[in-house]
Amino acid sequence: MNAQFPTVRLRRLRQNPAIRALVRETELSIHDLVLPLFIRHGKQEKRPIQSMPGHFQLSVDQLDEEIKTICELNIPGVMLFGIPEYKDAVGSESYNPDSLIATAIKKIKDLAPHLVVMTDVCLCEYTDHGHCGVLNSQKNDVDNEKTLELLAKQAVTYAEAGADVIAPSGMMDGMVAAIRTTLDAHHFTNTLIQSYSTKYCSALYGPFREAAEGAPKLFDRSTYQMDPANTDQALRETALDVEEGADMLMVKPATLYLDIIYRIKQLYPGIPLSAYQVSGEFAMIKAAAEKGWIHEEKVAWESLLSIKRAGADFIITYFAKDVAKLIIKN
Repeated sequence: MNAQFPTVRLRRLRQNPAIRALVRETELSIHDLVLPLFIRHGKQEKRPIQSMPGHFQLSVDQLDEEIKTICELNIPGVMLFGIPEYKDAVGSESYNPDSLIATAIKKIKDLAPHLVVMTDVCLCEYTDHGHCGVLNSQKNDVDNEKTLELLAKQAVTYAEAGADVIAPSGMMDGMVAAIRTTLDAHHFTNTLIQSYSTKYCSALYGPFREAAEGAPKLFDRSTYQMDPANTDQALRETALDVEEGADMLMVKPATLYLDIIYRIKQLYPGIPLSAYQVSGEFAMIKAAAEKGWIHEEKVAWESLLSIKRAGADFIITYFAKDVAKLIIKN
């Protein structure tokens, strides 16, 4: 040992739980969590989602108990997805004023006015072809401009029902500008837009497609969702959404795209950034835990902590209730 320069011992900072907590750089709290909910047509429906243990498709009349639990756990927000009875080529049920999601928004706001209600704005769950917009005449791609008109109508429908946050997810060019302009024209200037500003064409969405019953037909979504190989394009997508008026940004999926979360947060530190820990990320942890290969609670916690550490301000996650219970217990 050099007497002039004593050995630095970082382990002194790790010697007991109190010191570790004192110097901890990243904290995960209940206020970082948003829970996705799948709202299904019908009555008295609570259908288990096989690939997502612990999650269900719920009819509107089954929301009372679910919202009560969410409020008891102090989870601050939910993200809604709809599973309608009727689907057509243009997803008309999505912008019906009496639609499933519009009805669910009103119900949730009656039950818990303080709860932040985010609504996914996309056509994939409402079209008979399963794509995120109107198909072109050749039926080999999505018509961007026609889709923008319908997304704007959908956004207004949800804002009228009481949604706090509109979250367009279809990755259409110009979607934030179209929605912002239309919301403002209908006097919803305070309704927030959380853009799915960086949404990759990922293989991790499989369980969600079972849950939302919106798998694409005819072709995949690679002509509008981002190529997983691209980073700089994610920054361009984000810059465009910021220019168009997005109030919040998102990276989806989360765990395999921590570098994207980090880069976007470095470029836009003043704009709230969420990350969506998607169904495949959730299902892999659940499946491995069921096999006894990993410790579910510890891995779930570590995965969310890594997303927060990368720069996400809040996380949309199917682990929200589980992690909230852990935080309360500890």
